[in-house]
Amino acid sequence: MYVLITANRNYSSWSLRPWALMSGLGITFEDRIEPFTKPANYDDFRSFSPTGQVPALLHDGRTIYDSLGITLYLADRHDGVWPTDPDARAWAQCAAAEMHSGFSALRGDCTMNVGVRVTPKPMSDALKANVARIRELFEDGLARFGGPWLAGDSFSAVDAFFAPVAYRVRTYGLEVGAGQAWVDHILAHPAMLEWERQALAESWREVGHEEELRACGAITADYRQT
Repeated sequence: MYVLITANRNYSSWSLRPWALMSGLGITFEDRIEPFTKPANYDDFRSFSPTGQVPALLHDGRTIYDSLGITLYLADRHDGVWPTDPDARAWAQCAAAEMHSGFSALRGDCTMNVGVRVTPKPMSDALKANVARIRELFEDGLARFGGPWLAGDSFSAVDAFFAPVAYRVRTYGLEVGAGQAWVDHILAHPAMLEWERQALAESWREVGHEEELRACGAITADYRQT
């Protein structure tokens, strides 16, 4: 049995990726939440993850850490993690790797918070470039492989890697052109609806994440449990 360790549903974009992937592919796992409770959780999280970060996957006495490491581990054991078509597979792997290593302005200026809506502050040039690249990727994948998923007609790891971006698009009203069709599609996926349900039910708040959110712009709606 897999044990997947993740953090707060509202905040933890890195946790969402393997959670959405495993849920979307029907891979059974025990869901263990270790919430962010203070600005620095490193020492506490070191008890289950060598990096002191989430997510972490426990399986057969192994600890597999980092969302990409988990994805690669699962791909060795389960069909459907990557597309079967060679062109779609190559594109999906490149796009997922780009998401994993890039888009720092998007991460910093549009922090993930599932349960709120925000009017963002004026975009920096770096953020504008990130959003333009996101739009380009979404539109390219949909046009090249026919949708409704980014790399074709089946949900795969590339969709899971961009799942947190879908929440950011909605939260901050980001313009992604024809890529909005994918955003709407993944937000309606049962796994994403369940993640959102849990996010809205969360009663805890972590001061650092809340301060980051307020720095991103003006909160216009908050649907989270008080």
